[in-house]
Amino acid sequence: MPLTLAVLGEEVMIKRIGGNAEVRAHLQNLGFVPGAVVVVVSSMGGNLIVNVKNARIAVSKEMAQKIMI
Repeated sequence: MPLTLAVLGEEVMIKRIGGNAEVRAHLQNLGFVPGAVVVVVSSMGGNLIVNVKNARIAVSKEMAQKIMI
């Protein structure tokens, strides 16, 4: 299921990253790699604030849809 469906505050593990090569490379540079544990901190209008590798990162709804947990 996509990251947009994760429960707030719950640790989830990334299974795979979708999208084209450019999108996957961008997300990997931010720390979104398969096996990484992330926590959704906040959700506003589908856009997310996520803790990944001890950093808070804002992710658009479109990008979050490409991150499978």
